[in-house]
Amino acid sequence: MSQHIKARILEAQDIQRIITRLAYDILEKNRGLTNLVLVGLRTRGAYLAERISRKIQEIEGKEVPTGFLDVTFYRDDFRQRLKQPSVEVTNIPFKIDEQNVVLIDDVLFTGRTARAALDALMDFGRPARIYLVVLVDRGHRELPICPDFVGKEIPTSINEEVRVKLSEIDDEDAVLLVETPAK
Repeated sequence: MSQHIKARILEAQDIQRIITRLAYDILEKNRGLTNLVLVGLRTRGAYLAERISRKIQEIEGKEVPTGFLDVTFYRDDFRQRLKQPSVEVTNIPFKIDEQNVVLIDDVLFTGRTARAALDALMDFGRPARIYLVVLVDRGHRELPICPDFVGKEIPTSINEEVRVKLSEIDDEDAVLLVETPAK
C-alpha cells in the first residue's frame, strides 16, 4: 500500500509548544495537581503522556502519577482488523478511584480507541472524572466522543491519514498528512 506525504503539519518545535500549552490547560482546568493522574494510550499516547508529565513537573515542581494503557482487546474491531494483535504492557501503578484521570492519545479519528480506553479504565476503578487529551483531532467521528483538550485540529478527507512521529520510537518529532489509496 503506497502512501504519499501531502504535508508536514507540525515540526518538533510545534509539538513542544503544544505539549507546554496542554500541560498548562490541564493544570488550569483541574485547578492544580489535586487528584490528578495521567494515562497515555499505547503507543504514541504513552510517550505524549510522559512528555506532559515532565512539563507539569517542571511547572509545579511535583511529579504527577503517570501510567500507560493498551486497549487492543477492548476495541470493538480488533478481530476484524488484526490477525495477530500487537499487545503492549498496561502499567497503571496507582489507584484511579476518585482521581481526575487525563487520558492521552496522539490522534482522535473515529472515537473507537477512546471508547475502548474508557472501557479499559473502568476495569481499574471508578475515576471522579476523565479528561481526554489528543495531540491531533482529525474529525470523522463514528462515536459521540469529544476531547477536552486538543493540540491541533486537522480536517482531513477519508483518504488521508494523520501520522504522528515521535523521537522516542521514530526518527523525529513531526505530524504528517499522508494520502492513502481509496478503499
